Amino acid sequence: MTWINRGCAEYQELTRRQFLRGSGGVVAAAATLPAWLPRVALAQDYCSTRDVIVSVFLRGAADGLSLCVPHAEDAYYANRPTLAVPRPDSGDPNSCTDLDGFFGLPPSMTALLDAYQAGHALFVHACGSTDPSRSHFDAQRYMEVGKPADQALFTGWLGRHLASTAPQRANAILRGVGIGYGLQRTLQGAPEALPIPDLDIFGLTGNTGSRDERSATIQEMYALVNDPLRTNALITQQTIDLLNTIDFANYQPAPGAAYPNNSTGYAFKTTAALIKADVGVEAVAIDVQGWDTHNAQGTISGTMSTLMNTLSACLASFHTDMFSGNGRNVTVVVMTEFGRRLLENGSIGTDHGHGGAMIVLGNNIAGGRVLRNWPGLQPDQLFEGRDLQVTIDFRDILAEIVALRLGNPNLAGVFPDYSPTFRGVTVNCGRGDMNCDGALNNFDIDPFVLAISDPAAHQAAYPECNVNAADVNRDGAVNNFDIDPFVECLSNGGCPD
Repeated sequence: MTWINRGCAEYQELTRRQFLRGSGGVVAAAATLPAWLPRVALAQDYCSTRDVIVSVFLRGAADGLSLCVPHAEDAYYANRPTLAVPRPDSGDPNSCTDLDGFFGLPPSMTALLDAYQAGHALFVHACGSTDPSRSHFDAQRYMEVGKPADQALFTGWLGRHLASTAPQRANAILRGVGIGYGLQRTLQGAPEALPIPDLDIFGLTGNTGSRDERSATIQEMYALVNDPLRTNALITQQTIDLLNTIDFANYQPAPGAAYPNNSTGYAFKTTAALIKADVGVEAVAIDVQGWDTHNAQGTISGTMSTLMNTLSACLASFHTDMFSGNGRNVTVVVMTEFGRRLLENGSIGTDHGHGGAMIVLGNNIAGGRVLRNWPGLQPDQLFEGRDLQVTIDFRDILAEIVALRLGNPNLAGVFPDYSPTFRGVTVNCGRGDMNCDGALNNFDIDPFVLAISDPAAHQAAYPECNVNAADVNRDGAVNNFDIDPFVECLSNGGCPD
């Protein structure tokens, strides 16, 4: 029998609403390139205090206990006799790959190992929204607006971030992009933000022979109306022209980056091309659908295995493309509305749960570890007796990134009525500061040598530091080629941006 995972009725209805909300989107390319357009070129390596952020939402409630397996927990195996990923030492060909002696990656997620071992990928477990809702619609909404149980708040946390900061590029006409037919709530409220289902063919539909004439007519029509319609129409046309300066179709990723040949892979690939073009975009939102695995979850082979394979391949390719030797400051945040129940159900799937997992990826992320305040999986340790507890609020992760990687101290505006706890998710751009005391001086010499010679020993001696800070020449590797640049930075009292 072939199982088809269709998810719960609520989630099917939610998906239809999202699609219908924006089904009037326009496609096809514009031809003319006005003189006001900026020159588009790949950005140079740099170290900025403001990253570009890519927000990835796994819609349908991804099972965090499969994304990052607690293989040291006997209760995990007792509750999932069919769905559990075998322990690393089990001898099973489908066993998970150990990360830290407690957690491991399932076979379909091992594409992320290189990024993890480079210190660029961070897993956050027992994480999520503290709101007890198991409704996809409500839980997604609360996470995207950044405030649980507030039906009156309509703007997204990322939209409010962009609205409360000056653009990184002066006079940028496009600061936020939602890959899709409707703008994700995460970005709602952002200035200069648009939903674009396909970056390569954004423009007017219809006969190409009359496209230019129709475009000119539309501009003339909207020039006669009042704002905000006039400005919005102008910006939309300018955005069409801007995107047509980027050759998305022929974009060549960095060597070793192999994006999956599907819609999710295409979204990540074109996002990389957009960011490298350096036209002023600061935030991109990508949705990955299909995680509502009530039936035939297929952790090893099947629905979830395929989803995890695509996700990890996209993140690994993006890491290779954007981070390795490129020097781009990009942070990727992967989140989902809630986790799945610990106990597998009679349909060999899992029902709606509570605590889940997040993934954070970036050059300035303190990765190479699983961040957690692990609550345990025994019956008396579970939320409402059945689910993984939430011990790390998702806003703690996002707030630290907003403050320290996106350069926005206005956390009260981005996350109303919440005082976040920074969890050490990020590292600053202080290359060479290997003892993490905030200064580059002679006290960093021994830690630097340790990072070069024995990265594991450095992490053990300085757990608050990321060994990647020893990548002084920013070529994507920590090795002897960093010694001379480190000495130069040390002599100058710091490394230039």
